[in-house]
Amino acid sequence: MLDRRFLAPHALAEWARATPSAVALEHVNGAKLTYEALYTDSLRWAAALQRAGVTAGTHCASLLPNDFPAHRTMLGLAWLQAIEVPLNIAYRGRMLEYALDRAEVTCLVTTYAGWSTVGEVAERLPKLQTVVLVDDATVDDPVCETIPIAELLADTEPATDLAGADAGDIACILFTSGTTGPSKAVVCPWGLVYQMTSWMPDDTLAPGDGFFSALPLFHNSGRSGFNYALVHGARFVFRDKFSATNFWDDTRATNCTTAALVGPMTSVLFHAPARPDDHDNPLESVILGPMIPDMEEFERRFGVRVCTCYGQTEIGAPLASDWDHGPWESCGRVRTDYPFPEVRLVNEQDEPVAVGEVGELLVRVGDPTGFNAGYFGMPDETAAAWRDGWFHTSDAFRVDDDGRFYFVDRMKDTIRRRGENISSFDVESMVLEHPHVVECAAVAIATEHGDDEVMAAVIVDDQDAFDPPELIEFLTPRMPRFMIPRYIEVFDDLPRNETTGRVRKTELRTRGVSERTWDREALAS
Repeated sequence: MLDRRFLAPHALAEWARATPSAVALEHVNGAKLTYEALYTDSLRWAAALQRAGVTAGTHCASLLPNDFPAHRTMLGLAWLQAIEVPLNIAYRGRMLEYALDRAEVTCLVTTYAGWSTVGEVAERLPKLQTVVLVDDATVDDPVCETIPIAELLADTEPATDLAGADAGDIACILFTSGTTGPSKAVVCPWGLVYQMTSWMPDDTLAPGDGFFSALPLFHNSGRSGFNYALVHGARFVFRDKFSATNFWDDTRATNCTTAALVGPMTSVLFHAPARPDDHDNPLESVILGPMIPDMEEFERRFGVRVCTCYGQTEIGAPLASDWDHGPWESCGRVRTDYPFPEVRLVNEQDEPVAVGEVGELLVRVGDPTGFNAGYFGMPDETAAAWRDGWFHTSDAFRVDDDGRFYFVDRMKDTIRRRGENISSFDVESMVLEHPHVVECAAVAIATEHGDDEVMAAVIVDDQDAFDPPELIEFLTPRMPRFMIPRYIEVFDDLPRNETTGRVRKTELRTRGVSERTWDREALAS
C-alpha cells in the first residue's frame, strides 16, 4: 500500500516539523499560511468539525469557492477520516439536490451564499442534518442546524490522537458526467487523489518552489495538485478561478516555477497577443493536458518545458509523458509507477486491436488504492463500467509503435466546456422541463481552443411560440452557468437510428452549427 506520507495531511505534518516557517498555501492576493500554521489550522478544523458531529465515514459535503476554507475543510476531514463530497459551486436547484441526496450527505460546509442556494431544496433532503458556515453569517433555519465555524472554533484546541487517512480510505465522492443517465458519484480513495498528479517528473518541484493552480478543489485535478505540492514541501499558489489576463502577472508576482493548466487555458494563453516580456517569467515547467497544436512554439515563446497526461476522475492518469512529450496529439505512454496501471485497446467485443487501430481504452491497476472504488449507490453503473476486471473508459484511442497513446474521440456523450465535464443527459432533462420543448439532444460543438460549447437540438410543440432567449432565461436559475447551451436549434425531427429510433448524436456533432442555429454569444455581442 502507498506510504501515508504521500497523502496531504501526513505530508503537511512532516513539513510542518521540518520547515515550519515555509509557506504552504498562498493566494495571489498575498494572503499566506506557513506549513506550521496550516497544520495547526487543519487540526483545529478537525476538532471543530468533530463538534459538529463529523466522525470517520461521515459524508460531509463542501460547497466552497477556491479559498482557504476549502483547503482547511479538505484537510480537517482527512484527519477525521470522513468522506468529503466536494460540490461545484455552480450547482443549484435539482442538480444540487440530486448530488446531496445521491451522496447521502449528512453535513455540509459552505458559505452563507452557498447555504442560500441549498436552502431552496433543503426540505427535500431529509438526511442533511447540519450546516457549517465558514463566514460570519448566522442562519435560523427550521430544516437544518446551522453553526458558524467561528462558534465551533471558539476555545477549541487542535485535535490530537487522530489517525488520519490511509491510501485505501475513501477521500471523497466526486460527481462526474453521466452519459445515458444522471451524473455519477465516483468513490475516490486517497491513493487516487495522490496518483492523479504523481506522474509529474521527479524534478518538477523542489521544497519551497511555487506551484500555481487555478483548478478548483471540487475537481480531482485541483485536489491532487494541492496534495502534490504538500508532498514536495512546495508553495501551493492559487486563484479563485483561472484568469488569462492575470496569469503571467500572477506567476511573476508569486515567483512560481510550475503551473498546472488544461488544454483550453493553454490555447487562450497562446493566442493572446504576443508581448516583449513573454519570455521574462519565472515559470520553468507547465503541467497540462491535452496539448495544443502549437505546443513547441508555446514552449519557445514562454521559455518553459511541458509534460502531459490523460486522465479521468475514475482512473486518475494512467497515461503520461516526461518533458520529452513527443507529438502534440499524444497523451504519453503507460505509467510504470504507482498504481502500476495496465491498459488495453479493444473493439466492441472487447478484443484487442492492432497497433495503429482505434479502440476503446480499458484500464486496471496493480494497487487498487489508487483507483476508483465504483459509483456510490449506483451498482448497475459500476457493473457496466467494470467488466472482466477492466474499467471501460468509453474513450477511443490508438497507439503507435513507440508506445505513445493518442486520444481519438469520446465514445460517450459527454461535453467538456471550459474545464467542466457536462452530462448531456443532465442538460437534456433540464431543457425538457421547458413547456414548449418536446424532445432535446445535447451535443458538443468543438471550439478553436480544444474544448466544447453546448448545443441543444430541440423539437418543440409550437415553433412560432418558442423563443431561444426565453429558454435561456428559463434555464438560468435551474442549471450551472457552464451547462447553459450556447447554441439552440429547432428541428422538425432529429437524425435517428432506423432500428431503435435513438438520436444519432454523432451526426449532430458532425453537422455542427448552421444558418438556422441560434447563438447566445452572437446575440450578446
